[in-house]
Amino acid sequence: MTEKEGKMKKADIGLIGLAVMGENLVLNMESKGFTVAVFNRTVSRVDDFMNGRGKGKNITGCGSLEELVQSLEKPRKVFLMVKAGEAVDSMIERLLGLLEEGDVIIDGGNSRYTDTMRRTEWVESKGLLYIGTGVSGGEEGALTGPSMMPGGSPAAWELVRPIFQSICAKAPDGSPCCEWVGENGAGHFVKMVHNGIEYGDMQLICESYQLMRDLLGMSNGEMHEVFKGWNEGELKSYLIEITADILAYKDEKGEYVVDHILDRAGQKGTGKWTAISALDEGVPLTLIGEAVFARCLSAMKDERVKASAEFGKSASPFEGDRAAFIENVRKALYAAKIISYAQGYTLMRSAAATYGWNLNYGGIALMWRGGCIIRSVFLGKIKEAYDKDPALENLLLDPYFKETVKELVPAWRRVVANAALCGIPLPAMSSALNYFDAYTSEDLPANLLQAQRDYFGAHTYERKDSPRGVFFHTNWTGRGGDTTANTYTV
Repeated sequence: MTEKEGKMKKADIGLIGLAVMGENLVLNMESKGFTVAVFNRTVSRVDDFMNGRGKGKNITGCGSLEELVQSLEKPRKVFLMVKAGEAVDSMIERLLGLLEEGDVIIDGGNSRYTDTMRRTEWVESKGLLYIGTGVSGGEEGALTGPSMMPGGSPAAWELVRPIFQSICAKAPDGSPCCEWVGENGAGHFVKMVHNGIEYGDMQLICESYQLMRDLLGMSNGEMHEVFKGWNEGELKSYLIEITADILAYKDEKGEYVVDHILDRAGQKGTGKWTAISALDEGVPLTLIGEAVFARCLSAMKDERVKASAEFGKSASPFEGDRAAFIENVRKALYAAKIISYAQGYTLMRSAAATYGWNLNYGGIALMWRGGCIIRSVFLGKIKEAYDKDPALENLLLDPYFKETVKELVPAWRRVVANAALCGIPLPAMSSALNYFDAYTSEDLPANLLQAQRDYFGAHTYERKDSPRGVFFHTNWTGRGGDTTANTYTV
């Protein structure tokens, strides 16, 4: 480093990865008064950025990792915005040879939480600190204020808190939509659940759209007005808002763009990870699971076209009160949305127990109030629920949600029943209703299931008239013995 370079002001933080999200986070940080050093594996992108959006700003363009590290104030903070997976491990490996004890590596990509747990242990073993932070809000959020969910090395939080809480979105009361989540992979786990809930919210909205389009025969303009109205009440949210915008958008020919989009959904994997984690934890995350499978089924476009020709649908057109049915759809959407969040929070509670995380559930709802894709007024009610009872087992047991769902159930049933009779698929909305009915049933048919398991595999069962944890076996055929299989629960 030259004498001139040594006298230059050091950067507050470095960022690696100048794709859309990375660029916008850099501009966000710089706009809040922080000096940012940037590097990209394809160095020409650094030059393009410095001569374009970054020109004239407190941003230092670097041609190598070594130059980036040298340009940072100690303890150094390096923010990675690179593709999840091997690219993160490769970059960490390179940085470990350049950084010093006490420096912080931050992964802001959509990394799997188990990878973040492994990386935290790895980086800490080298004397450095590690943060895996979920960043939600997309391109616009990264520039103007995302929701951020950091976890990892607790000692790193105070080093990055001023930056994170300056650049993040703010809730309506001014609270930053960023707070420490927990150790190792906690931040990325919460972000994963956020994305799973996002899958559920989007699928529920799409099902409501299909009911209005195919059952009621409504035009895009009419549906635009419905969603616009819904965005003024309990369902007010970013996803409802953009749905209204999408339904009104026309191209240069005056045609609705949404009608020309192929009905084949993509996904990046975080919804699938959420469903897999639920299976690992033994948590019934039915709605989000169905939302993931709905995307998978949509991708089978060619098969669906063939099948539709073989199984023609001849349901009668809707002849009831259209306005009343639209109101029923609104209520069903709200009820199913409550179930989605209830399931997501149950998964977070289970994982917290498994991994020893002390999650602040009300605080998580607050972090989701602004900046992120699932932001909505509804989240304020979740924060209130967990503020009143931090040990709340299920959102459905909170007084507000209990009374709300009771009021919504009749409309919810009518919508699901009508859809079934008319051949309109509602995988998420109907699975949510099934979950509700099962969760609120004192007796389920699992007694017969346990008998079946004991009959063919001697897996044993518990009895209603004996203490929990005492297991019995019946010699159902008279040909078996007293030997039983191991008892276990997944």
